[in-house]
Amino acid sequence: MRLYLETRDVGDRERWDALLDALDALSPLIEDIALGRAVLDMRGSTGDPRAWMERARAVLTSSSHGARLGCGPNTFCARAAAFTADGAVCAAGEARAFLAPLPLTLLELDAEIVARLHLLGIATLGELAALPYGPFVRRFGRDSGRWHELARGIERAPFRPRAHAVLIDAALFGEGCVDDETQIFFAIRMLLTRIANDLERAGMRAGALQLDVEFENGDAETLPIPLALPTAQERAMFEIVRAKLEGQRFPAPVCGLRLRAAHLEAGGEEQPLFAADDVDRERVATAIARLEGALGDDVGCARARAAHAFEDRFRYERFPLPAHATSAPVPPDPKLVPQLRLTPPREVAVRLRGGQPALVGSRAVLECVGPWRIEERTYVTTPLVRDEYDVLLEDGMLARIYRQGTRWYVRGTYD
Repeated sequence: MRLYLETRDVGDRERWDALLDALDALSPLIEDIALGRAVLDMRGSTGDPRAWMERARAVLTSSSHGARLGCGPNTFCARAAAFTADGAVCAAGEARAFLAPLPLTLLELDAEIVARLHLLGIATLGELAALPYGPFVRRFGRDSGRWHELARGIERAPFRPRAHAVLIDAALFGEGCVDDETQIFFAIRMLLTRIANDLERAGMRAGALQLDVEFENGDAETLPIPLALPTAQERAMFEIVRAKLEGQRFPAPVCGLRLRAAHLEAGGEEQPLFAADDVDRERVATAIARLEGALGDDVGCARARAAHAFEDRFRYERFPLPAHATSAPVPPDPKLVPQLRLTPPREVAVRLRGGQPALVGSRAVLECVGPWRIEERTYVTTPLVRDEYDVLLEDGMLARIYRQGTRWYVRGTYD
């Protein structure tokens, strides 16, 4: 469930941020929609919607006036509940019936679109939801598919929690001064140890460093130190800082150093939950139990099926434990595992059907898996982004292809 709130007299941005900080006690997952409008993801929170709104109102009363609150299974339904009445709740599974009598203004459409719908006799969300999906989208354009889904209580927009500022720095000021580079590098190594430990605890990586140097004569100098790749590794950061300082000449002995981590981003790298040869039943069952405890729901396995509407093209089934699992994983036979042989990229013509590759060159695609979004960071400012697919062609070839921009390339083949 999500809790939507809209309040007046919040003042400036600083006061609004302070109010959102106070709401962290209710839920740390807060999407800042606009000044005076926010939505909280209450998944895993104790209590019911009435209790959540009472606690939120206690926070809002001390710093703002005229607050309206509402709860619903997604952001749009929660906002619709607040529009209906302060403190209203749209129960899960009843979204379409709850939204049916509400006006089209909730969709925040252009006045021209609303006028066209009124000419067709469509004035409420229920009347819009009753229209056939295909003809409606063909008449009003691609964006109208989202309006139709919202009118039925379906919202696909991702929840975007607001970011929290994290300051990670370390300083060293002594009673004396140093003019030997060995002593300076030793002090910087000590500061980087603290920085690396703080980054690890926060689960972050630094994309740049900032070194502030104070001198005996009262001067100060700031050195920005960009990092080629975001990292939390002490050694990698030290090598770059040392290379930056080796060409520097300071006007006086150094008496103070401050090192700050900047351009922070989430740390860690995406890894599969289990390796290909890891089929230990106990580990799988433990991982599923942890996921269910964190999500508050059964862990499902998506199965594709044929359907006209996109949202009906899959269903969730209970995740099955591997029946052949043993406590001692058996390594796979390398002869049975296809190996990807990378080749120099060559451009190829690809035709799509339903958003998936259907024809590669002149050969039809029998099976297709993907896409995987691949982002490679390089020393240039803009990362390379591409979508990769594995395709089985009609002649039996299993190939890896990818799309970069509007062009398609063959990356390699399996053998």
